[in-house]
Amino acid sequence: MTTEPAFKFRSATLADTDALVSLVESAYRGDVSKQGWTTEADMLEGRRTGADDVEACLSRDGSRILLAERPLPDGGCELLACAHVAIEDGAGYFGMFSVRPNLQGSGIGKALLAEAERVAREEWRLPAMRMTVIDIRDELIAFYERRGYRRTGIKKAFPYGDERFGIPKRDDLRFEVLEKPL
Repeated sequence: MTTEPAFKFRSATLADTDALVSLVESAYRGDVSKQGWTTEADMLEGRRTGADDVEACLSRDGSRILLAERPLPDGGCELLACAHVAIEDGAGYFGMFSVRPNLQGSGIGKALLAEAERVAREEWRLPAMRMTVIDIRDELIAFYERRGYRRTGIKKAFPYGDERFGIPKRDDLRFEVLEKPL
């Protein structure tokens, strides 16, 4: 007896834009994000992403947003998680990683990260995956380290004053590049 998988992957289209923005915002901003462990609500307020960001990711060559969805009895699907994967500087880039707050810790994120790595490795034949993480997010960095990512020591300035990335509540934010050989 075979059972349907709990979720499936597909590439997003422009029709998914509103659902993607809602998912990303719920995982990182506001009170609902505090249900999960990926919240940035204590560090940043304002937007985490917008339709402009999603549309830019979807329109670039060598770029896709992966979705994890659960099939519904009516034939539709429920969006559970997403991640942006792209080709940048000869490696894969992983970002916009969001899992519904009430499903964080269920394994969906690990599976989606593995699917993004598979795309970069098998479809695009890239040697490594990189990402940027706010460097004070110790728990999040530890999650990635358990999956083979290493801190590179490369730091990037947080874009203070650019509200497209949120409104900082503290003055010590910066990004660090993490990398994993594929």
